[in-house]
Amino acid sequence: MKYVEKRSVHERPGTVWGNAMSGRKYVHGYSKREAERLYDQAQALTELLHHDTRYPAGSHVLEAGCGTGAQTVILARNSPGARITSMDISPESLELAEERVLKEGFSNVRFETGDLFNPGFDPGSFDHIFLCFVLEHLCEPRRALESLRPLLRDGGTITVIEGDHGSAYFHPDSGCARRAIGCLVELQREMGGNALIGRELYPLLTGAGFRDVSVSPRMVYVDASRPQLVEGFTRLTFTAMVEGVEEDVLSRGMMTREDWEQGIRDLYRTCEPDGSFCYTFFKATGVR
Repeated sequence: MKYVEKRSVHERPGTVWGNAMSGRKYVHGYSKREAERLYDQAQALTELLHHDTRYPAGSHVLEAGCGTGAQTVILARNSPGARITSMDISPESLELAEERVLKEGFSNVRFETGDLFNPGFDPGSFDHIFLCFVLEHLCEPRRALESLRPLLRDGGTITVIEGDHGSAYFHPDSGCARRAIGCLVELQREMGGNALIGRELYPLLTGAGFRDVSVSPRMVYVDASRPQLVEGFTRLTFTAMVEGVEEDVLSRGMMTREDWEQGIRDLYRTCEPDGSFCYTFFKATGVR
C-alpha cells in the first residue's frame, strides 16, 4: 500500500482552517539541532514508551501534532498494517517528517497540515488518536482534547504521552542544575505551556470526556551500566534540551552566567561513571 502523501485539511470542502495554534510558541525552537534532539529522544526511549504502542491492521490512526516525525517512524514501524494520518500545523515540520518517513521506507503514513483545535476531519474518522509531547506546549490542553474526541469512533482510543520536568533528580545533586531546569519550566509556563503536565494527564483526559482512563508512569533510570541511555537520554535529550534555552535565561537575568554554566556542567557531570539520572514520563490511555 502506497500511503505516503501530503495535503492540507483546508483543501477539504466544508472544513474549517482554525488558527488557534498558529501563534503557538515552541520553547525549544525549530532549529535543525532541535529536530535532531527530538529524534535522539525518540530512539533512546522507544522501548520504554512504545513497547505497547501498537495498532491493529486496517485501523485508522491520527497522530496529532507529529512535528518533525520523530515519533511517526516508531508508529509506522510498530503498526505496519495501520493507516496513519500525521497532522501538524507547521508545513516546515511536515516536510522534515515526510523526508524521515520516506528515508525509513515506510508507506503507511499520510501527512496533513492541520490545527488541533479545528482539525477539519469528519466525526468518527479514526479508530485511534496518538499525541506525544504535544499538550505541554498548549495554552488550553483540555480544549485540544475536547476538539479531538469527536474524531474517534465510539469505543475508539486515545494515547497521550508527556514528560514532567519536576520528576528529574540526579546524583551528584546540584542546586545550580535544579535552578537551570526550573528556568526551562518557567519559560515554558510564560509561553502558555506546562513542563509539569505529565502529572495532570488523568484529570485532563477525564475532564475532556474520555472514559476508562489509565495512566502509566514510565521512569527512565540512567547510570554507567546503561551507556546508550547516558548518551541518548541524559546527554543528547535532557541536558541538550535545558542547554537550548541558555540565551533566554541569560538575556532575562534568570541566572547569572556563572551559575548557569555550572548548572549545565553539573547535568553533564551526572553522565560520569559515578553519576545517575532519573526522569519520569507518563503515558495515558482513554476511550471515547
